[in-house]
Amino acid sequence: MLDLRPILFVIGVLTATFGAGMLVPALIEIAQQTVEWRVFLSSAGLTLFVGLGLAISNRGTGEALNIRQAFLLTTALWVVLPAFGAVPFVFSEINLSFTDAYFEAMSGVTTTGSTVLTGLDDAPAGILVWRALLQWFGGIGIIVMAVAVLPMLRVGGMQLFRMESSDTSEKILPRAAQIAGAITALYVGLSALCMFALIVAGLTPFDAAAHAMTTIATGGFSTSDLSIGKFENFGAEMIIVAFMVIGSLPFVLYLQVIRGRPLALWRDTQVRGFFLIAATIVLLMILWLVVFKDFAPGDAFRYGTFNAVSIMTGTGYTSTDYGAWGAFSITAFFFIMFIGGCAGSTSCGIKIFRFQVLVSAIIVRLKQHNRPHGVFAPHYNRRPVPENVVSSVMSFLFLFVVSFIVLSLALTATGVDYVTAMSGAGTALANVGPGLGEVIGPAGTFQPLPASAKWLLSFGMVLGRLELFTVLVLITPAFWRG
Repeated sequence: MLDLRPILFVIGVLTATFGAGMLVPALIEIAQQTVEWRVFLSSAGLTLFVGLGLAISNRGTGEALNIRQAFLLTTALWVVLPAFGAVPFVFSEINLSFTDAYFEAMSGVTTTGSTVLTGLDDAPAGILVWRALLQWFGGIGIIVMAVAVLPMLRVGGMQLFRMESSDTSEKILPRAAQIAGAITALYVGLSALCMFALIVAGLTPFDAAAHAMTTIATGGFSTSDLSIGKFENFGAEMIIVAFMVIGSLPFVLYLQVIRGRPLALWRDTQVRGFFLIAATIVLLMILWLVVFKDFAPGDAFRYGTFNAVSIMTGTGYTSTDYGAWGAFSITAFFFIMFIGGCAGSTSCGIKIFRFQVLVSAIIVRLKQHNRPHGVFAPHYNRRPVPENVVSSVMSFLFLFVVSFIVLSLALTATGVDYVTAMSGAGTALANVGPGLGEVIGPAGTFQPLPASAKWLLSFGMVLGRLELFTVLVLITPAFWRG
């Protein structure tokens, strides 16, 4: 029998932490002397009550999580927390239905960036801050909190972290709590640095803070319907590009750099692969805009770099409607949305290391065809890759394609057109944000979609964020039989 008490205890602790975060927009609304503070204060009270109730009633129920409990806990957290995160959206003046509110909260916590909201320029400040906080927590904060809290509670925190991010990096500090604490400090520091840089570039402190949180989380929620395009600020755009890249690199390597290994980042195969792919995509997009769309070189560099990096990293900011750039750019953006960043970062998608392992395995297979008696092994980061890792990557890629096809077909069954269905399925699984087409493209929102499509996309977001297997294993009878 699966003991749910340790799971409920951890969910309670993190739900209470989530509720405490709601006090931030409540204080902002109080400072602005609006009535919206009541919504956030009531939501915080409800969330804290439920979270503390679960924690207190289930404390002292075990010393460690087993594998089954870790699977269930990881998925349960990413399903339960958006439900509480949706409460302010339901009762605030924007008055969303629970379906829309849950979609918005799930998009925030999974750092997807898809939205059902319009009129963001006139939305309450508390709502804008709460959306940014959802992504800031979701990007790395909630998981880092889990890594920090679980060892303290004598449960398997590092195991949960690996479930969430599939990061197989070596432990660079003795204890998981130390890793969590160091990453938390680094995350906060990078967020503050991004905010300061954006203020220097000309953004207001409010806009700078909101965009710093969603940039480092590679989330993409903005304070305007026009996203970053509202500001028409080249300096701010380049700062955001830099921090989108920073958020897409492995955070554990930053700690190695801080601890005296300055070349740790560049020596990593995954990091070099990320920069090579990103530079290639940006260069192709710039050439396309200059040669075929008659953009001035400066404008081509500005818009091509920003939007290509935003889509590849899964951030989802837009500085212009790239849907009007023609067939090549639309097709390119559709495929690059699946790439993502590095494992161990706040970025999602398939991730760079999987492509590298796949290419290495293909090269080995070709060598074996040419030299049947030769002994070859795929390598990653100058180390041989075990066969079970290769098969795991192959299985993931196959399951990703199958999930994309099934989700696309399910969306078409709700009545949406095929462009919306395919790009919606892709952007949900890759946690990117905007899709393609007139409905959910960079100039649209997900509001017009039927409720059934929004629930399917919410499932796709959590499926992509938790790397497929973590969620799908729960639907197998063998899991529940133990």
